[in-house]
Amino acid sequence: MRFPCLVLDHDDTIVNSTATVHFPSFQEYMKLHFPEVNFTLEDYFRKNFDPGILALFREIGMDDAMIKDEEVFWNEYVQHYVPKSFEGIRELLWEQKNAGVKLCVISHSYAKNILRDYRENGLPEPDLVFGWECPHDQRKPNPHPVFEIMKHYGFKAEELLIIDDLKPGYDMARAAGVKFAAAGWANDIPEIENFMRANSDVYFKTVSQFKAYLEGEKDE
Repeated sequence: MRFPCLVLDHDDTIVNSTATVHFPSFQEYMKLHFPEVNFTLEDYFRKNFDPGILALFREIGMDDAMIKDEEVFWNEYVQHYVPKSFEGIRELLWEQKNAGVKLCVISHSYAKNILRDYRENGLPEPDLVFGWECPHDQRKPNPHPVFEIMKHYGFKAEELLIIDDLKPGYDMARAAGVKFAAAGWANDIPEIENFMRANSDVYFKTVSQFKAYLEGEKDE
């Protein structure tokens, strides 16, 4: 296989979760506390792309206590909904896992929810997971979890590939000196796609393109 370690984002890379879980949760919380905030799904994708979810909350006007309250609300909400993995992801991950590739996850979801999503979708259990429970200064886009993966397995930077749909994943990859692949299959927002196509090492609009790349076909 092309890389001995895949560093996987979770939401909107492995599972279709923003449209079906996270954005509905956000809408419910806004109705309760900020009824004047009316975001479309595309607005929410854009804000998550840049500047990121915490900066978005600050922009809306949340203080630390309210951010924590929203986190509790969101975590309770996601316990009741399991997002579906994208078509082709299950086959791709099992193929990589069976070939001996390490599957590591760096995400802004909680590790327990990530593991549940993998289990419920019939995906191979990740080898390492770094989720939202990590200290703030060790979460993506901080490269700390990437360095921990390299240290744990003795990998060099060139042996890893980071796959993510949003700019924090790109920023993390650049800070760690690791090759970055953009997952473009969760949305069709021109600003996001244009940035990712221009700045990523490789860009994939479909899971099948990503699979072909991992199997040794030429860069996209």
